[in-house]
Amino acid sequence: MGDDLSADRPWGKAVVIGGSYAGLVTARVLSDFFTQVVLVERDDVDEDTGVHPGAPQGYHAHAMLAKGGEILERLFPGLREELRAAGAPVFDYGEGIDFLLPVGLAPRKRTGVRIQTFTRDELERRLRRKVLALPQVTLMPSTRCTGLTRDASGRVSGVTCRPQDTEPVELAADLVVDASGRSSSLADWLGGMGVAVPPKRTVKAKVTYTSMNFDRPEEDHPAHPDYYIAYQMPFAPHVSRAGVLLAVERNRWTCSLFAHQDRPPTDDKGYLAFAESLNNPHLAEQIGRRTVQEPTHSYTNVENRWQPYHTIRNWPDRLIALGDAVCVFNPVYGQGLTVAAMEAELLQGMLARYRASARLDGLSGDFQKRMGRLLLAPWTLSTNSDLMWDPGRRPLAARFAHWYNRRLFRVAVKDPAVWARFVRVVNMVASPALLFHPAVALKVLSPTAADHSTSH
Repeated sequence: MGDDLSADRPWGKAVVIGGSYAGLVTARVLSDFFTQVVLVERDDVDEDTGVHPGAPQGYHAHAMLAKGGEILERLFPGLREELRAAGAPVFDYGEGIDFLLPVGLAPRKRTGVRIQTFTRDELERRLRRKVLALPQVTLMPSTRCTGLTRDASGRVSGVTCRPQDTEPVELAADLVVDASGRSSSLADWLGGMGVAVPPKRTVKAKVTYTSMNFDRPEEDHPAHPDYYIAYQMPFAPHVSRAGVLLAVERNRWTCSLFAHQDRPPTDDKGYLAFAESLNNPHLAEQIGRRTVQEPTHSYTNVENRWQPYHTIRNWPDRLIALGDAVCVFNPVYGQGLTVAAMEAELLQGMLARYRASARLDGLSGDFQKRMGRLLLAPWTLSTNSDLMWDPGRRPLAARFAHWYNRRLFRVAVKDPAVWARFVRVVNMVASPALLFHPAVALKVLSPTAADHSTSH
């Protein structure tokens, strides 16, 4: 950006509620358009904080899909190399993952889709340092937002908040962004303003996660494996136990074990025994080899939840909601971080178009509608899979997707080209329509792809 702030940054102040991942990425985008961006964060955080107490899943395995990685690199040039220097590997999805599908192992062939693995803790710390170093950004830690303010025309004009141990204050703003996550109070605030909020859509995932970080063999060690991720995919109704092992920074593994019925244990002996019950042996191999480990964390409150703000016709101007404050996904599909980055990118493009007129009116409702369209594909993927665990709630669309995927996997384990298409879709760099292209559909629908039994 140039020196002429009036042209480059036509708006004054933006307030972002929530200083976790979604809030940080959004603040980075807003810093190109507003002369001041205030991050209001309820926890006591600073530039050295990684995952903080307000992020219940912060200690579990997180995936940054290829699409999310591309967006973050555009917003934070050099981030990928910085993480790589800390030991977070970058690799081709097909070559670096030992991926056990419900019908067998996926091909270990190059796909052209490059990903990087790291802990949420490391990613968030580095993003926080970069965002707080921006001259436009100010952090208000240990501060709880308590409501919205409006002007005479009904537009949102700021927030009320209460810093710890002090009197409540009002922050005026040209734009307010709710990125406060799953604990968001926005639905209540809107209701208090007379805005009718439709019921949230909820699909229970009925899954428990238990996760641990532990030491990984050095690159030159004889025991160093030929993969950066080992994964066993859950798949209704037969594969109810699953797990993922991710190579992360500082020569560690992050391992998350998950189950749909029983709960993966937190004690060392039980944790290893659960991993040994999986059909992908690599998780148990590496857990059994560990010499240094960090505390084990369990998380049980998993559900898909969507506040359909995009359907509200009288959505207040100058107010935006994104991230987990709008839509929460079952983390087993690794979509959350990438979807939040896509939402920030959507906002960036819209602000760039509105900048010419220097007007913000109309942007908020337009953004929520566009975000609703953006969320539809990842929501459908996540909920279709989770609905298949519930015999009483299996809509036709979910049953068809499940049937098609099972046949698709049977083709993919033998056909690297089909697997590469699936990888592109899963990483959100290609539309799901790619899997219904005639070149794929003819193979999937052929008699040889028939599902006679489940191998694992």
